[in-house]
Amino acid sequence: MQDAIVLKNVEKHYPDFTLKADFHLPVGTMMGLIGENGAGKSTTMKLILRMMHPDAGSIEVLGLDPDEHEQEIKQRIGFVMDENHFHPGLKPCEIGRMMRGIYRQWDMRIYENALQTFGLPAKKAVQTFSRGMKMKLSIAVALSHQAELLLLDEPTSGLDPVARDEILEILQTFMQDERHSILFSSHITSDLEKTADYITFLHEGKVICSDEKDVLLSHYGLIQCSRTALDAIDRRAVIGVRMHAFGAQVMVDRTRYTGRYAVEPVNLETMMLFYTRGQEV
Repeated sequence: MQDAIVLKNVEKHYPDFTLKADFHLPVGTMMGLIGENGAGKSTTMKLILRMMHPDAGSIEVLGLDPDEHEQEIKQRIGFVMDENHFHPGLKPCEIGRMMRGIYRQWDMRIYENALQTFGLPAKKAVQTFSRGMKMKLSIAVALSHQAELLLLDEPTSGLDPVARDEILEILQTFMQDERHSILFSSHITSDLEKTADYITFLHEGKVICSDEKDVLLSHYGLIQCSRTALDAIDRRAVIGVRMHAFGAQVMVDRTRYTGRYAVEPVNLETMMLFYTRGQEV
């Protein structure tokens, strides 16, 4: 399967932070990029978009080198950030005319249909829009120039559940075309559990895991045990421990765990919590 994005041994160094990323996004799939604030999600997005350059490693986008084919790549991708970047005084109809001069394959018919479908008034200023409407506007722009790949940086952050669900439906419709791909950075893991095919988990600048979502979730499990029983568990199977008044909650690697306690399923949020806040034993 061809890859929409490939990061090979990519590094970006700062005085107090280093990102080391190695993963790939297959064409026709959606990948959720998760991690705590400061884990390196936005840095990863900026590297892919060539808003900054890696200190080591290589990046491919749609089979092309961003350094050599930056303009072609940007014609073929759509990018939605967590904040509105259109001038507040502009109207969607004016934004459409501006984008027509930027993107070679801009389709005003698709754009106008998207505005209507998303319930966005074409002749009202962006400053009158709610946060959810502004996100829909950014997505409408991203969908209207035949984009093959969407890069979404926290697009549902701060939205109410109804607005989030509407945006997820829009993205799922986009993914019905098997040539389309999405890299979706978010700390709202429940959104990704509904939509993502793959998950890449960043923690303190390092890729902890990158795999199919279902495979990843089946790899881990939770057990409840007493504090004294904790000492009997094979340390090689333990990912993290959270102590509470009634004993211990332990996240384990199912492939290594052979104990007598029942193993409960985990979700993405639980997995993140144990990696970021669970105690090692």
